[in-house]
Amino acid sequence: MAELIDESGQIESTTVAVQRTSATVKGGRRFSFGALVVVGDRRGKVGYGYGKSNEVPSAIEKAQKYARRAMVPVPMVGTTLPHEVEGSFRASKVRLIPASPGTGVVAGQSVRAVLEMAGITDCLTKCYGSTNSVNTLKAVFAGLEKLRTAMQIAELRGVELGRSEIENKIEKGKAFVVAVPKIRKAEPKPERGGKGRGGPGRGGRGGKGRGKPEGESEGGPPTAAEGAPA
Repeated sequence: MAELIDESGQIESTTVAVQRTSATVKGGRRFSFGALVVVGDRRGKVGYGYGKSNEVPSAIEKAQKYARRAMVPVPMVGTTLPHEVEGSFRASKVRLIPASPGTGVVAGQSVRAVLEMAGITDCLTKCYGSTNSVNTLKAVFAGLEKLRTAMQIAELRGVELGRSEIENKIEKGKAFVVAVPKIRKAEPKPERGGKGRGGPGRGGRGGKGRGKPEGESEGGPPTAAEGAPA
């Protein structure tokens, strides 16, 4: 689950993996922990870091510091990538494919963490080879570094480019996105039942309660003036 690590509330962090390692020494085994963390602002910047310590919280804190220093910008078109890209590191290879609005992020844990922290909500992915978390993350960032928007390519080539195929597909896909209506919360129903001990029971059932019989005054049985029998 993502957590805020910045005082301004703009940078979030999510822990991808926590690994435990042990070293055999003269006195026994000595354990240490390694944490793999991804941070981002969900607006086009993301980074990752790996920290080690004898305690899990301190390892996560170290990884968050390294990740904030290594944040890089990610080119985006709406809520997806500008074009298909592929990145590799060692035996891991990751392919990132743009998707139309409403598709969501179809990816594993490591790749999903990077895309969501960057603010990408529609993307298809495919991983090949090794599924090691560290290698997979590095392969994803290797692919993100290759991304270029149509405007950047036009400036590099010195020509004017029209709308890309991905942008056209995004516009077509928006027409099929169904707006989810807001569900209004139902108001609580009033409680049933009588008021006090003399009223009807629950649900309107029951008699008149423990009230005094009709015609009986507070001082005792009815008198002759009140209609008592002679």
